[in-house]
Amino acid sequence: MPNSPVEQLRQHVIALFLAGVAAAEPGQAVRNVLSVDGGLLKIGLDLQDKSRQRIGGWRKIHLLAFGKAACAMAEAARQIIPPQRLAGSGLAVTTYENIRAIDGIEVIGAGHPLPDNAGLQAGKRVACLAAAARQGELLLVLISGGGSALLPAPVEPITLSEKIAVTALLLASGAGINQINCVRKHLSQLKGGGLARLAAPADLHALILSDVLGDDPSAIASGPTVADDSRFADAVGILSAAKIWEKIPPSVQNHLQQGVRNLQAETPKPGDALFGNTAYTLVGSNIISIEAMLKACAEYPYQARLYSNQLCGEARIAAQNLAAHARNLQTAGLNQPIAIIAGGETTVTLSGNGKGGRNQEMALAFALAAEQNGLSGAWTFLSGGTDGRDGPTDAAGGIADIGTLRRIRQAGLDPQHMLDDHDSYPALQAANDLLMTGATGTNVADLQILLLHPADE
Repeated sequence: MPNSPVEQLRQHVIALFLAGVAAAEPGQAVRNVLSVDGGLLKIGLDLQDKSRQRIGGWRKIHLLAFGKAACAMAEAARQIIPPQRLAGSGLAVTTYENIRAIDGIEVIGAGHPLPDNAGLQAGKRVACLAAAARQGELLLVLISGGGSALLPAPVEPITLSEKIAVTALLLASGAGINQINCVRKHLSQLKGGGLARLAAPADLHALILSDVLGDDPSAIASGPTVADDSRFADAVGILSAAKIWEKIPPSVQNHLQQGVRNLQAETPKPGDALFGNTAYTLVGSNIISIEAMLKACAEYPYQARLYSNQLCGEARIAAQNLAAHARNLQTAGLNQPIAIIAGGETTVTLSGNGKGGRNQEMALAFALAAEQNGLSGAWTFLSGGTDGRDGPTDAAGGIADIGTLRRIRQAGLDPQHMLDDHDSYPALQAANDLLMTGATGTNVADLQILLLHPADE
């Protein structure tokens, strides 16, 4: 029996999402830029210009990976680099759900999004590995999303529990990732160029899989290998603007205030001599995944349209704006089905006690906004995290269609009340609308797809 139109749209929207995830496959991202020729290691510097390379005959190569894609990136690098050139076993630090055994690589699991003691110990190991690199050697660093939380290395006398408290307050306040990372940099020994400072005078090269809008290398994993142009005063301003300054531990307040008064060393800034032997290559990003989804639309009966490649702001507001945009397109007259593609990273300012994540919240909010805007015809919306985990849940995100609210209400639930309580997970679960992919081993932020038919279909 053929699938119903609604089921077909669901299959299509999931396939497009998975095409975006596949484009961020971390092992291939490393293989695209790393090669060995005549005993020399060649590192591509630009995906668009293959002639731009960094070439070296380094005596030893120290291999370090951290982030949600650490295992796949480390494994690919180890398969390329001759074993005799590696300085002992490599080190990979990743989330617990992404742990897997790799020959010649020590794999450590740590907490995310909130750091834990395993991450604290991993941070110490990373610092030792970086400091062990000598002049004439290379520290090859493979960075992917999640690296900030996975490697907490708080400056003394700040404790891990105090840093966790600050991170939790920032997350709950709705602060953006760049704001959170600014604070993290000024409480860390590794972030904000700290790792590069430890590795000097050895050479350093980072291969970066970006999960940050705009792909700013100083924001990805809080920029451990690049210069940082933010200052202690910026961190204080962020905490004050978020109205959580009075809630953070006194040790953190004291450290940041000392930094403002130049009594603590700033993060290394642009132009610092220690960056003379460092470089990086952006090997994957949200934009690359968006382009893959746009291209994949050709396999289906949809005209591809880019809505935004830097979607941000409150998840429910972004959903309302997209629903209004879709209704306007229908009102203006669609003559064929379209796929509206977006990517980025929204936020949620918590005020309730519910369970969910920003992608689930966006899916539920879109269903409500579609009803309020009178969006008609066949449509299906998906919002998902490319890492397969949306907030503190086992779902990657959510899917909504014209029947989502009906199914939630039939289960005896009030979708608007649940959205207001940030309780999107059980709402979508009742509608069988959770997006479940499991851990994907990569992370390039979030992807959104709206499949929209003309109003009379």
